[in-house]
Amino acid sequence: MHGKCGLFFSSYAAEARFFQSGFQRTCLGLFVLLLVAAPLLVGPYLLSVLNIICIAVIGAVSLNLLTGVCGQISLGHGAFMGVGAYGAAICTLRGVPFPLALLAGGAAASLAGMVFGVPSLRLKGIYLAIATLAAQLILEYVFLHAGGITGGSNGLLLDPPTIFGFSCNTDARMFYLLLVCAALSLLVVANLLRTRHGRAFVAIRDFHLSAEIAGVNLFAYKLMAFGVSAFLAGVAGGLWAHYTQFVSPEQFGISQSISCLAMIIIGGLGSVLGSVFGAVFLTLLPEGLNLVAGTLSAWFPDISAQLVALREGVFGLTLVLFLIFEPEGLAHRWKLVRAYWKLYPFAH
Repeated sequence: MHGKCGLFFSSYAAEARFFQSGFQRTCLGLFVLLLVAAPLLVGPYLLSVLNIICIAVIGAVSLNLLTGVCGQISLGHGAFMGVGAYGAAICTLRGVPFPLALLAGGAAASLAGMVFGVPSLRLKGIYLAIATLAAQLILEYVFLHAGGITGGSNGLLLDPPTIFGFSCNTDARMFYLLLVCAALSLLVVANLLRTRHGRAFVAIRDFHLSAEIAGVNLFAYKLMAFGVSAFLAGVAGGLWAHYTQFVSPEQFGISQSISCLAMIIIGGLGSVLGSVFGAVFLTLLPEGLNLVAGTLSAWFPDISAQLVALREGVFGLTLVLFLIFEPEGLAHRWKLVRAYWKLYPFAH
């Protein structure tokens, strides 16, 4: 009896498929069914965590497109999420339907991203990071002091999003909305990477001079990367604002930008799957600390306060450990695990 010992392709189209085997497609189908049934299987607390993960996935994959794929460092991603949040919030408060308001918030964030992405033609590396940090600080100032539009420090109160008369006024309903948006964002980025535009982004990241010699318009493609990335970030911000039903400048500070950057470093730069891994890991990390604190509080009454104080330290230590021991992120580790079991029990 003879059988296949690997994957064999008879066309380029077959090799370029996202899921190249029936086993992979079956696993995906089971995973999707599990997600769809999640509101029936978990309690309100875990469902709220899943909602936050979906929003974090959109923010992480948007930054990974810009930094991991195109190589443009950004420390202003939290501010772009804020532009999308305020844009979507202002539109819905003025009676614009939620889907259109969400797209309008994304478009506003995209415009802001392209405006602040203009220096990327002449700035690279740490200089570009400083420029995007300046964008973060400028937009934070606007959020706080443009009180007539943004509500200033008081923020804006929102109603639950309504789509074609259907109100997403529960965590379960909101979960399905966020899940669809996260899935669409992942599909958009994954398909973009398979096009000539995605290959141009990678060429710019690897060596911009060679890309320019090969005919890649550096300025146009860098602006495109900033625009698409900021659009998705704006969508994430708009969803976050309507999920919490409140938007304020404190939600979109520099810490949010650093969190997004940490997600793609831990998950894996340039990997769509790594964006998911990083978002899940960093969202669950503080929840895990809270669980440990709750477990140990019976024996150590003051442990909760100490762990809360150490949360930022644990976050920084985790990031450093990943940079030292797993610089390619969780996505690379997942590839190694898959490669090991693909030919198990053979070692070669």
